[in-house]
Amino acid sequence: MSIGAVQGTGATSLHLGQAVTVEGVVTADMREGLGGWFVQDAGDGDPATSDGLFIAADGASIHARGEAGPLLAGDRVRAFGTVAELHAEGQSTRGTLTSLSNATLTVVAREARLPGAVAITTAPDDWERYEGMRVRIDAPLTISGHHDLARRGTLVASFDGRLHVPTEIAPPGDAARAVMADNARRRLLIDDGSDAERPETLWYLDGQPPPRSGSTITLAEGIVDQRHGQYRLQATAPLRIASAPRPEPPRVGGDTRIAAFNLENLFNGDGRGGGFPTARGARTLAEYEAQLARLVATIHALDPDIAALMELENDGFDRHSSIAQLVDALNAAGADWRYVDAGQGPGDDAIRVGLLYRAGHVRPVGRAATLEDGPFGPRSRAPLAQAFRRGDGPAFVVVANHFKSKGCSEAEGAERDQGDGQACWNALRTDSAQRLMAWLGTNPTGSGSDLVAIVGDLNAYAMEDPVQAFIAAGWVDAFLPAHGPAPHSYVFDGQAGRLDHALLSPALAARLVGAAKWHSNADEPQNVGYRGANGSDRPASPWRSSDHDSLVTGFRLATP
Repeated sequence: MSIGAVQGTGATSLHLGQAVTVEGVVTADMREGLGGWFVQDAGDGDPATSDGLFIAADGASIHARGEAGPLLAGDRVRAFGTVAELHAEGQSTRGTLTSLSNATLTVVAREARLPGAVAITTAPDDWERYEGMRVRIDAPLTISGHHDLARRGTLVASFDGRLHVPTEIAPPGDAARAVMADNARRRLLIDDGSDAERPETLWYLDGQPPPRSGSTITLAEGIVDQRHGQYRLQATAPLRIASAPRPEPPRVGGDTRIAAFNLENLFNGDGRGGGFPTARGARTLAEYEAQLARLVATIHALDPDIAALMELENDGFDRHSSIAQLVDALNAAGADWRYVDAGQGPGDDAIRVGLLYRAGHVRPVGRAATLEDGPFGPRSRAPLAQAFRRGDGPAFVVVANHFKSKGCSEAEGAERDQGDGQACWNALRTDSAQRLMAWLGTNPTGSGSDLVAIVGDLNAYAMEDPVQAFIAAGWVDAFLPAHGPAPHSYVFDGQAGRLDHALLSPALAARLVGAAKWHSNADEPQNVGYRGANGSDRPASPWRSSDHDSLVTGFRLATP
């Protein structure tokens, strides 16, 4: 029987559970990594059926005519076995890998000619027709993410440019679902031919460092595989990659620069060198010191006058606190950073927001204000507002924020994922936005200023309800795109979007000179971070100092 007849045109074989005999050439020996071989025949003439098949090594027996030895790529074999669909435990047979189990393999010839690789130049509408076959991706693939690179040796690649979070570029609902479907069509995983976790090396990178998201794969060769519910290319040769360069720190105009930055859990243990591992951040003192050095390098490179920070340990304001020790590290080279002391909190969450400022550049006006009512504290982190003044200029207010994340733990009713692309807790985040605007309308800092910047991690993408609530109320997105998506600040599951925002009152927006995001983190592989697994880039540099990119905005505020 031809392999095409075994595969058929559907997601699963019509011969499931039946005993069949096929003959073809071994195109890849992946016993060690995947537990079997891929075999391909000359084809059945039907482009809708795959000519490749996976043969499981477990339970297989090999018979060689003449020279004995292991079954290798290039061997022509005749295989008799039972048609099966390989799938993970608990996964349905739909979307699984057609295979032969308990096969008896007879070597017909050694070193036969491998079938030619099928050239793919555009994203296929259906990868099933190539399952188990040799292919060569001639179209450029954009590396869109690498969240599983350290754990499984897998890259997320995509045809026709990088993938964007649906609700970053489309309204929630049908429009976002259309983007989601297009992302799925364009997406392809690049795998290392192994299911082993935490690989020590990534052989298909051919000794090169892990590439940043936005890099381009100009040539990829391998076998089309389907496992863990997704199609992937099991590479059989090193990838040809044009690496995206690391960008220089952004420079924005104006006389006053405001930055915002999620620190990815800056916890300093007990503040005296002990208390590790911490609840959320560093596992050891050495990791904390590496994390701190990278965050300091990031803030120095951005060179802001005010920095709004998220995911600081909520451990007070004395000299042993995480915020105080961050400021000490920033000032080690003679800088003049200070932190806003809210007295306590803000909030009682394990993490909090914070505000830093350069005392020689700006000065606080009045006391800080916090909001701990409603969703703030138990869900969204309590916001922190402080008025400042630059020179003889007017007072302006900076509000640091960190809304509830999209994780679904404890979500009930309207807080559950509604299937519109906004994930869980969208109603609470929207309520947080409304309450924050109402609070700011009461002049909580006592400054009376109409120059207000709401900055930070809102855990909502640009087209989602919380952000759109601000826009509908007249707040101005500092990154409002003129053409196409605005610069991203976060990459999740290979999709780029903005969780981190700068929303300006109309009066402050009139003083905006420039806005930029520095892609020093989100596009960097996780395994070059301070907790890296198989990365080697660990100097005191800004690269992958967090999982979020920082933003910086510039204003004219020194004079009225």
